[in-house]
Amino acid sequence: MSMMGQSISIGELARRADCKPETVRYYERIGLLRDATRTGGGQRRYGDDAVRRLTFIRHARDFGFSVESVRELLAMSDQPDMPCQEVDAIATHHLKKVESRLQRLSALREELQRMVTQCAGGKVGSCRIIEVISDHQLCITEKSHGGAHDLG
Repeated sequence: MSMMGQSISIGELARRADCKPETVRYYERIGLLRDATRTGGGQRRYGDDAVRRLTFIRHARDFGFSVESVRELLAMSDQPDMPCQEVDAIATHHLKKVESRLQRLSALREELQRMVTQCAGGKVGSCRIIEVISDHQLCITEKSHGGAHDLG
């Protein structure tokens, strides 16, 4: 590739993809972003392909795809004549996980609203919020809300 196609710095690449240079280095380290060419002085230089690839990675991560799913999607995007069944399968699997998370978040929200509504605003010793957090059996949606730590 000519230097014309390798004309931007890591800072400019990060700016165009709305991330930090350390994020660019991280994606290089884990193999999602190809290693940059280097100038004689050792500075990384990137071309338009790196901008497109990093933008793809960032957008896929914004959608909540795992790093491994992004890796698979990138590999498939490098094969434009390949049928998209595998891409559909990855997206469908991710959608099911998102829908499950949304159901748990909805149940969690309802439980939190109920706790806040039942709190009389008195003393901590008789606080309904503390009582419910202390005893999971007091939750109406005991099993379905799971908890925020289960939402990832």
